[in-house]
Amino acid sequence: MFIKKLQNCKEFIAGDKTILRELLHLDKDTVKCGYSLAHTIVKSGESSTPHILKTAGVHYLLEGEGIMYVGGESKEAQMGDMIYILPNAKQSIKNSGKTNLKFLCIVDPAWRPEDEIVF
Repeated sequence: MFIKKLQNCKEFIAGDKTILRELLHLDKDTVKCGYSLAHTIVKSGESSTPHILKTAGVHYLLEGEGIMYVGGESKEAQMGDMIYILPNAKQSIKNSGKTNLKFLCIVDPAWRPEDEIVF
């Protein structure tokens, strides 16, 4: 069994300008799996920088509300929603609420810097 506490994960600003804590990544943990899992925050009124991942992604919204932009489409999303993002789709998310937007981000295969283009 492998347990990791969110508060023990180092917080940093990701390339897309979100606040990120990596919960699971094959390059940093003893557990070897094919995907990565991160806890992500976008502050009220802010947006992530548009970017493309060569890999598939899933966002699961834990708190707040926002507008998800994927491949020229936009949709409102809120706590409890899951968003699947195809590989190579340009994406960003805007926090449209008054509190922090918090979500889990799963990238499969695991996120790597060379698989991301930030605009």
